[in-house]
Amino acid sequence: MKLLLVNDDGIDAIGIQALAKEFEKDYELVIVAPEGQRSASSHSITLTKPIIVKKVAIPDIKSKAYSISGSPADCVRVALDKLVDGHVDVVLSGINLGLNIGTDVLYSGTVSAAIEGNLYKIPSMAFSCEIGGESSSFETAAKHAKIIFEKVKEDLVKNNIVLNVNFPSKKEEEIKGIKVCKIGGIVYDYYFVENRNGENEITLAIEGRHKEENEEETDRFYLREGYITVTPLHYDLTNYRLMEQVRSWL
Repeated sequence: MKLLLVNDDGIDAIGIQALAKEFEKDYELVIVAPEGQRSASSHSITLTKPIIVKKVAIPDIKSKAYSISGSPADCVRVALDKLVDGHVDVVLSGINLGLNIGTDVLYSGTVSAAIEGNLYKIPSMAFSCEIGGESSSFETAAKHAKIIFEKVKEDLVKNNIVLNVNFPSKKEEEIKGIKVCKIGGIVYDYYFVENRNGENEITLAIEGRHKEENEEETDRFYLREGYITVTPLHYDLTNYRLMEQVRSWL
C-alpha cells in the first residue's frame, strides 16, 4: 500500500516526522510538505507564481521527501501530478501541531489537504494533536494513528471518505479510548487585540480563545474528557434540504 504524507506545519515539523517514522515501518511513503509553516491556509492553492519543489533528506527517515513553496492543498496536487510514481492508496495529513476540532476544520490546512486528496478520489485521514502536556504526545499520537489506520484502512478505501482524527495531549495510560462523534459548533477561538498606530492605522493581533463550547458528544467535549476523536467529513456544501424551497423562490 502506497501512502502520501502531507501537512501544513512544514517539512521540519515534529508531527509529520513522528507520523513518517511510525508508518514507514510497514508502508511505502512519499512525503510532500510546505517548506515552512502554512497553518490556517485552508484550501488555498498557488495560482500567481511558480511552485518551487526541492528534494530533501529528513534525519532518521528513509522515505522520499520533498518540500514545496506552496500550500498544503498544493502538496497533494503537486505530489499526485509530478512526484509520486503510480497510484496513491491513501493520503495522510498531519500530525498537526494543535487540534482541528469544531469549526477549525474550515480554516485548517491539515484538513483541507486531506480533502484535496479526496477530490482526487483518494481516501484520506487528517491527524491533529493537542499542544501542551506530554512532551511525547506526538509519538503517542503517531502510534494511535497507525492503530486507527489499521482498523479502518479496508473500509476507508472502499468508501473513499475523509476522517478527521484528533488526539489529546495525554500519557498513553491516560487515553480513555476512541469516540466517533460530530464536530463542535461555532466557537470564536481567537479574538483581535487592537493597537493604534496614529490616527489612520491600527494593528490587529490574534490571541487566545474567546469562549468555550459545552455541548456534549462533540469532538471538543470528548477531547476534554481524554478521548481520541474521529469524525467523518463531507465536503459537498450543497444544502439539499433547501433545494426545493429555493427553487420555489425563483
